[in-house]
This record gives sequence, structure tokens and C-alpha cells, in this order.
Amino acid sequence: MRIVSLLPGATELVCALGLEEQLVGISHECDFPPEVVAHLPRLTRSTLPEGLSDPAAIDAAVREKAQKGEPLYIIDEEQLAALEPDLILTQALCEVCAVPQGQAARASVRLRRPPRTIAVNTYRLEDLFESLRQIAEAAGVPERAESRIREWRHRLARVEGAVAGAPRPRVLMLEWLDPPFSCGHWIPEMVTIAGGTEVIGQAGEPSRRIRWEEVDRAKPEVIALIPCGYRLNEVIAAQPLLERLPFWDRIPAVQRGQVYALDASAYFSRPGPRTIDGIELLAALFHPDRFHTPLVKQAAQRLSHPTLSPIG
Repeated sequence: MRIVSLLPGATELVCALGLEEQLVGISHECDFPPEVVAHLPRLTRSTLPEGLSDPAAIDAAVREKAQKGEPLYIIDEEQLAALEPDLILTQALCEVCAVPQGQAARASVRLRRPPRTIAVNTYRLEDLFESLRQIAEAAGVPERAESRIREWRHRLARVEGAVAGAPRPRVLMLEWLDPPFSCGHWIPEMVTIAGGTEVIGQAGEPSRRIRWEEVDRAKPEVIALIPCGYRLNEVIAAQPLLERLPFWDRIPAVQRGQVYALDASAYFSRPGPRTIDGIELLAALFHPDRFHTPLVKQAAQRLSHPTLSPIG
């Protein structure tokens, strides 16, 4: 089977099933596992101006595209046709995050032999497991999905057992910083399993734009910064945005020294195998006396005022 993945999380799911040799094309954002994706043709590109890094500028550019009805991504239809895929993996959850299903479907119907298309849409964690099953079934290896899901559920049960009975901190996961967005979809479930209580975001619901005053009123005891698609160093660079807020120093999480920059791209923005790692990472941050993972040292950074200090 020849598989094209237009979604980074889906690419990771394909590899989790041991189907990496059947991947023939990926999106421009697919970067993991690096040894798999390095040599594969990239079939998409972003239409946003190059070099944008400021959160406010990115948000403004996205909104301008939406107002004009212009796509955020372009598919290389000629290269897609040349690859002759049997299966295309896409999504219909967020037009900002990756190539939307409708755009991929329009491109695929023009192929000489239209492939099967699967939309990998994760609203809740159970959807992640179901997506793995769908891909495995399409590839003729359903037993691999069940084996992997058993492994993931075992790890989640281990986390839940470790934090059971511990006080649950009030947590705020921010998916964008300027303007601020609360978390949504699968992220609040990650917080719950890890032993925290998300104070604004709702499980299964989209992330939403909020006002900074809501953050002040929510009085979170832990704040985790996970701006969509950002790597750890990019999240750390956004710290001055927060320190300019007039009420920042009175938020309990700031006073407790529990504001964290996290590697959002790897463990939170893309529902896939590393979502389980992300839950373990949160558990280690919320309850360091009960759960440990080496990810704390490589995927998280405590933000303290006015300097950065390592964790652990």
C-alpha cells in the first residue's frame, strides 16, 4: 500500500503501526520520526509569509487569509498524482493546523485512480485510538493497532495510579499567547489523567479566544504554555508577552513558580503516539513526588521572573 500523510500526527501513527516503508509522501510540517521523514517528498506548503514568528503577526496573517477566503496551504497536485497513493490521511478538525479534508479530497479526485481518504480527527483521546484502528484496518494490519492501544492504555493507567488521591492543582493550558487561547479537544483530558484540573478549557470542545482577565479570574496554580506548533525554544522566547501583563505577578501559578514552557509541537499540538508522552510529562510536572519521566529535562522549562531556571 502506498500512503500519503498530510498531517504530522497521522504520519506518526503510520510509523507507530510499523508502516513507515509504505509512506510515499508527507506534508511540509511532518518532522517525526526524523529518520523516516527526511527523505520523503513533501506535498504541501504554507501560504503565510515566510519568517513569521511573532504570535500576534501569525494570528493577523491567518485572519486575513480567512477574510479573503484564501487557503492557508497548497497541495502539489502534480507530485501527488505521480505518487499514485492508495491511501491519503488528512483532517477536518482545524483548517489552520493542517491541510483540511475538503482540499485534500478535491486534489485526490483528479487522480487517475482516486485513493481512499481517511480524516484523522481527534476531538477526544478515544478518537486517537479509533484513528489508529482505521489506518491499521485500511492497511490490513488491524492487530497492530490493538497491540499499540493496549500499550498506551497500560501507560495511562500507570499515570492515573501514580497520581490517585493527590491534590489536583488548578491548571491552565494556553494554546496561543497573543491573543490568548484556552486549550480544547483532547488537551483537558490530558490534564485530568495527569492529575490536574483544567480551569478554562473544555474536553471535546474547540480551543477559544479568551481575555487575559479570564486568566486572572481563574487563578490557576499551574500554567503550561503550549502555543500550537511551537517548539520549546520558541515558547520560551514568548515569555516577555506574559511579563508585560499588569496582574501577572499576582497569579498563583507565578507566585508558586509553576509556569512552564513546553514543547507543544511534539507533545500537545499533534494528536499521535507522543500524546501519551505528553500526559506523562504533565504528571511529572503536577506531581513530581509521584511520577517521573526524563522528558521533563528536555521538553519543559520552568519560567521564573525574571530569569529562566531548570527543572529538577
